[in-house]
Amino acid sequence: MSAIDDLPPLREVIRQHALSARKSLGQNFLLDLNLTARIARAAGPLEDATVIEIGPGPGGLTRALLALGARQVIAVERDERALGALEDISNRYPGRLQIVCADAQRFDPRPFLGGAKARIVANLPYNIATPLLIDWLSVEPWPPWYDMMVLMFQREVAERIVARENTEAYGRLGVLANWRAETKILFDISATAFVPQPKVASSVVRLVPRTAPEPCDRKALEQVAAAAFGQRRKMLRQSLKSLAVDPVRLAAAAGVDLTRRAETIPVSGFVAMASELTNMRHEKTHAV
Repeated sequence: MSAIDDLPPLREVIRQHALSARKSLGQNFLLDLNLTARIARAAGPLEDATVIEIGPGPGGLTRALLALGARQVIAVERDERALGALEDISNRYPGRLQIVCADAQRFDPRPFLGGAKARIVANLPYNIATPLLIDWLSVEPWPPWYDMMVLMFQREVAERIVARENTEAYGRLGVLANWRAETKILFDISATAFVPQPKVASSVVRLVPRTAPEPCDRKALEQVAAAAFGQRRKMLRQSLKSLAVDPVRLAAAAGVDLTRRAETIPVSGFVAMASELTNMRHEKTHAV
């Protein structure tokens, strides 16, 4: 008997359904139900929550979410081999688990939510973790359809998500994530907890959407950050030239010197430059 319910241990589930992890799907199964329960608790309280779970695999986190009281879990799984294991969980928790066989990168959960907010909780497949996060942070209109994300990433990616200025990990992802959300690494999970064992440790990250981020155009923000960090070892004077506008005005709007480098500019500075970029392009359009 497992630690959280009366379903079989995950190793037995994997054997029963021939669920060998596939590298092509970015699969690394977390088999310790105490750890899956810890992740689920980090997303709590769950009693009134609808949870979107991406890549449930054999269902360890799915079981923890349901055992800890999630009102509904919508499990999005691309691997058809895992559907049988998920059906067993659905039978154990009637009416509370909805299984969707789909590619998470093409899945829109909003039709399933009836206008209510959801919570995203997942041990994300490594090969699509960052693109999925960027998609969720780029939702328009904002605030988004979710009220929290509790997600597992490789440790290096987690550090990039929460990074702020004057740190080595700070870059485009940190600018976008911390503009639109409050971010925090909650805890690490050793590589030895996974099957197969990855080469690096993982971290669980919580992101809570900001109701009212500093106003600017998201695409302009992404363009400024891409230009600045695309040549991160160079001064802003050089790196911002790729935007085809006057770098002096951009830097002045942020109150920074053009001799500074991208990693020293706070999120608010990038927001100010993005707003000025939008203004400059608007001026140029109306001058033609």
